[in-house]
Amino acid sequence: MAGEVRRLTRPHDPAEALVGARLRAARQAAGLTLAAVAAQAGLTKGFLSRLERDEVSPSVASLVTVCGVLGIGVGQLFEPPTTSLVRAAEAPPINFGGRGLREVLLTAGTQRDLQVIRSVVEPGGGGGEELYALACEVEFVHVLRGRLRLLLPGQSVDLDEGDAFTMPGATPHTWFNPSATTVCEVLWALTPAP
Repeated sequence: MAGEVRRLTRPHDPAEALVGARLRAARQAAGLTLAAVAAQAGLTKGFLSRLERDEVSPSVASLVTVCGVLGIGVGQLFEPPTTSLVRAAEAPPINFGGRGLREVLLTAGTQRDLQVIRSVVEPGGGGGEELYALACEVEFVHVLRGRLRLLLPGQSVDLDEGDAFTMPGATPHTWFNPSATTVCEVLWALTPAP
């Protein structure tokens, strides 16, 4: 049925939870090696590696100890992931300035790690004449259709349909659609969200 999201899996059963990927992600986020976590938890590196691949079932005590080393609660391993859905017709319009463009936010407003924006740029439209920089670490642009011209200090980069460009978020830049007749559509991804 249109407009519905259907759950394709059975209701969550904690006894069947696969926790390995979450443990690995927590360990990597903490900047710890398998050997370091294993040593602090009093386990073997091989056991921990198998645990991260969901090949073994740990005792409650082992799981609590590993979670303690990683600085996470055991309950976090069993929580469903936080997801969000932005329907095309409901994407909120945003305005960072510029002219001759329509922009919508494709990521939820609560998302702080990533912001994705779709811009439809009319012929000659763009981000304005002044170079600007955003308060993010990385800025990525992908041209879905048309052509986009990026202006950076001492450099001009033309991007055609299918092209992508990545730059540090602090890079001064602006952009525009150089065509006199064709609309340009692009996706911008900013991380973390400014």
